[in-house]
Amino acid sequence: MKLTTMTQLTIDGVMQGNGGTSDEDRRNGFERGGWALGKGDDQTRAYINQAYQRADAFLFGRRTYELFTASWGSLTVQDVPGWEPVWRSLNTKPKYVASTTLTDPAWSDTTVLSADLVAAIADLKAKPGGELQVHGSGTLVRWLLEHDLVDELTLLVVPVILGQGARLFPADGPDLALDLVQSRADSKGVTIQVYRPAGRPQYAGG
Repeated sequence: MKLTTMTQLTIDGVMQGNGGTSDEDRRNGFERGGWALGKGDDQTRAYINQAYQRADAFLFGRRTYELFTASWGSLTVQDVPGWEPVWRSLNTKPKYVASTTLTDPAWSDTTVLSADLVAAIADLKAKPGGELQVHGSGTLVRWLLEHDLVDELTLLVVPVILGQGARLFPADGPDLALDLVQSRADSKGVTIQVYRPAGRPQYAGG
């Protein structure tokens, strides 16, 4: 399987608290949650639905897994008009969680990966199939990139600057060159950019 990630970001790179309520993630005094709610047009919604339909399995960090369990895992398909393909994929495909503390996952068809994560993910990627998808899970995405385990990186950038909140890429971290695979902007200004990792960047004089 190809390991792909999909992350909603602000213009200043924040990914914290993008979901449907302002109280979704209040860590470190964050108080500007729900910034992605209602953003994106019908084409962007269709793009996201189609992406979830391509998944053969999902990989989460613990925090995102618990957020998804409390929302998508507790709803019925009638509760999510317009997002039925997302609901069906999440509730019928295998789910894997990278965690050393989660012992009793509440969502059906969930496997906890707690030891030798590199080997476990490499084994998943070696299985036949389409995509092993990672949604949200910023800490996990950074770790996957550092270990060269990401095949494709999708960023959905919402035209807002928050000025606070946890960012996908820290101020100090490893460097990475990217090849642009696809780029589009919707009628509400949300951009979708798909990249493939391309080794380390080249610098002047290097």
